[in-house]
Amino acid sequence: MARKAKEETSTLVAGSLPKPRIRAKYKDEVVPKMREQFKYKSVMQVPRLEKIVINMGTGASDKDPKHLENSMRDMALIAGQKPVSTVAKKAVSNFKIREGLKVGCKVTLRGDNMYHFFDRLVTVVLPRIRDFQGVSPKSFDGRGNYAMGLKEQLVFPEISYDTFDRIRGMDIIICTTAGTDEEARAFLKAMGLPLREK
Repeated sequence: MARKAKEETSTLVAGSLPKPRIRAKYKDEVVPKMREQFKYKSVMQVPRLEKIVINMGTGASDKDPKHLENSMRDMALIAGQKPVSTVAKKAVSNFKIREGLKVGCKVTLRGDNMYHFFDRLVTVVLPRIRDFQGVSPKSFDGRGNYAMGLKEQLVFPEISYDTFDRIRGMDIIICTTAGTDEEARAFLKAMGLPLREK
């Protein structure tokens, strides 16, 4: 009986989220465009989103534990998923950081959550940045992944001014299955990421 109730609940939760529209865009527009441009023989060769990692550094948590707590709260609102705290891999005496000390938080998005976040990022968040001219085309890593930084979390509409206590920047890494930067650039541009020409 309990198992049946659990299955019904999980079905309701899964059914309550709408299917990401950007996933439909990928299938209907991006795949045919990429196959034509790069002459892929199979649909499976077309690059796709693999995961999106959001990382926020907070500094040493022993000085201000509330800062890490609030950073995790903000990240949970932004990503729609609970983040995990990250720890220092080695001690750095200049920054008074000991090995194993909590120094930030991160979240890894996959599946529908990833597509929902990417859609919000390109259609809502980036256009809200003051004097936005597009994101840098030079931030590819040589293996088809793209990294970008945001200076403040207030560009996300989920963050309320009532709970805002300090500005927090973050890194967003978009991992794709593309083999080269050229393919990744064409793919992300087709998906709607506003890449500058230079």
